[in-house]
Amino acid sequence: MDNRTNTIAGWVLAGCAAALGLTIASGMVFHGERPEKMGYPIEGVVEEGAGGGEAEVPIATLLASADAAAGAEVFKKCASCHTINSGGAAGIGPNLYGVLGKPHGHQAGFAYSDALKGIAGNWDFESMNKWLTSPRKYAPGTKMSFAGLSNPQERANVIAYLNQQGSNLPLPAAPAADAAPAEAAAEGAAAANVTEGTPTADMEDRAVPASGAPSVDPEAAEEAAELKK
Repeated sequence: MDNRTNTIAGWVLAGCAAALGLTIASGMVFHGERPEKMGYPIEGVVEEGAGGGEAEVPIATLLASADAAAGAEVFKKCASCHTINSGGAAGIGPNLYGVLGKPHGHQAGFAYSDALKGIAGNWDFESMNKWLTSPRKYAPGTKMSFAGLSNPQERANVIAYLNQQGSNLPLPAAPAADAAPAEAAAEGAAAANVTEGTPTADMEDRAVPASGAPSVDPEAAEEAAELKK
């Protein structure tokens, strides 16, 4: 009996040791932190660090090439919470017909969050772009649970579509791509003109005569002549 008991105890201890080892190993592999690179995209989740090293393209530039029809397709992600037809009823979110150009929290009877109602000004192209990028960053404390659209051109397409639905505001002019270099060139030319212009007074005081001969002090010349006599 003692040998059988020892054998059973040994197997139990070995099983516990194996289970503990597997627990430690799985904890090292499947840790709780978010991976540095997402294995596959998750709808509505903005990847950390996305676009961090790239210059942000102005929304006015993106709107110049925006596709409202493509924006209508993207808006289908919003249709479960929002209507966009004229006179449409509010759902989880407010009706969005003619939203651009209207104040934040403009729809009567809808219970906007205090975070959104507290933002001054109207919905313009820039503010709508920031809202669609990350509602929680634009209005901390908002009830909006959507994480945002990480693709800048998708945001521009949606904004173009929203604008066609009752707002019809004129699109902002895209900034000229070569505006900054042109200004720098003009400033450089002005500096060059100053540098290559008329000599300063200090330079004139030390100028050499046109003949190339050094200048002579008249009084010193007269003293030298008297000494030769």
